[in-house]
Amino acid sequence: MSSANSHGQQKHTCVVGMGWGDEGKGKIVDLLAGDFDVVIRFNGGANAGHTVRIGDDAFALHLLPSGVLREQAVSVIGPGVVVDPAGLVEEMVGLESRGIDLTGRLLISDRAHLVMPYHKLEDRLRDSGSQGKKIGTTAKGIGPCYAEKMLRSSAFRMVDLVHLDRNTDRLRSVCQRKRSILESMGAEEASLNDEALTFDGTLSMLQSVRKKLAGHVRDTTTWLEHSVREGRNLLFESANGMLLDIDHGTFPYVTASHTGLNGVPSGAGVSPHLVRRCVGVSKAYATRVGNGPFPSELHDERGDRIREVGREYGTTTGRPRRCGWLDAVTLRRSVVLGGVTEIAMMHMDTLSGLPEVGICTGYRLRGQLIGSIPADSDDLEAVEPVFELVAGWQEDVSHVRRFEDLPVQARSYIHRVEKLVGATISMVSVGPERNQTIHRSR
Repeated sequence: MSSANSHGQQKHTCVVGMGWGDEGKGKIVDLLAGDFDVVIRFNGGANAGHTVRIGDDAFALHLLPSGVLREQAVSVIGPGVVVDPAGLVEEMVGLESRGIDLTGRLLISDRAHLVMPYHKLEDRLRDSGSQGKKIGTTAKGIGPCYAEKMLRSSAFRMVDLVHLDRNTDRLRSVCQRKRSILESMGAEEASLNDEALTFDGTLSMLQSVRKKLAGHVRDTTTWLEHSVREGRNLLFESANGMLLDIDHGTFPYVTASHTGLNGVPSGAGVSPHLVRRCVGVSKAYATRVGNGPFPSELHDERGDRIREVGREYGTTTGRPRRCGWLDAVTLRRSVVLGGVTEIAMMHMDTLSGLPEVGICTGYRLRGQLIGSIPADSDDLEAVEPVFELVAGWQEDVSHVRRFEDLPVQARSYIHRVEKLVGATISMVSVGPERNQTIHRSR
């Protein structure tokens, strides 16, 4: 049990992204996890890509909580997560091959839903551009799996995997129906005849992964309740950024789950009164992968420079990220809706060397100044950003470990962002390593 509990003080904490993902949540969860007994993923699926660097080693995590690299912590995949069982097994085996023992340290909710092979094909077909707006999905089957969850009768959960023998007939029926649906959506014959999409192929895959996963499946809601009573400290990890929240993000270019603190109670199975500390993670600039409005995007050499210096390429897809100045309008929204009590600002080192650094402080929509995010994606696409330019800093800050030792321009930039978004920046990351982090006293 962590030393924090020796003082009898519980400090349950949630880490959320404040943008469109890729903010650096993995590093912050890994950094904080050293003081926690349990780390819980409560939403999303394998569409997440959290990178943790320890020395010369880099770990790309998609379904496993980022705290899995901390030996003292138990990792929990909550009921709100949609699990690609084959992908999870591959991720587990990959970590075990690198000497990370998951025995007794990984629990998977029996209520978490399964991403099936047909969900991935459906995801690709729905985002092919032939119907409505092209979202730019990762094609990991996340949206179709969450939709299946709402349909209920055709959905499968981890408990169904454990009791696979009871669900074989239902699986056969669902696979047959899905084939007809996918065919009507325009799926090519070759895709439909892929062995992985057949009933026999799907059943074989589930039988194979069951051997690896069944021992980790349990009622995590009850287990977490007991953990709280026993004084363990819980750290909750969001898979996706707040601007991708299904209700509050830049719809329809969003994910299919609740990505902020509001997603913790149902997604993890805990009391809504449990978490009082919420760390919002934001880069010192803004990025976005895929389609959708991005008001502060830079379409010039400055955006290209940020992408190359910051190595802005997707962990899950490898796609180049769109880059722009920090957007205080969206960050303010995330502070309020995400329940953010403090901010971890990432990639301050990436901005070193720029003569000026920009902040988007508002939008103009058809000539009128607005300070909030329009609900209509076409309106958001049409806004003109209002930029405030501040002096940049030329020094390499990757070696700095005290806030007072940052260049005065960097400190001024942080203070300005704090004032604009209404939250304290308690951590400043100046590099990918755990120790390349400045902790400010709160």
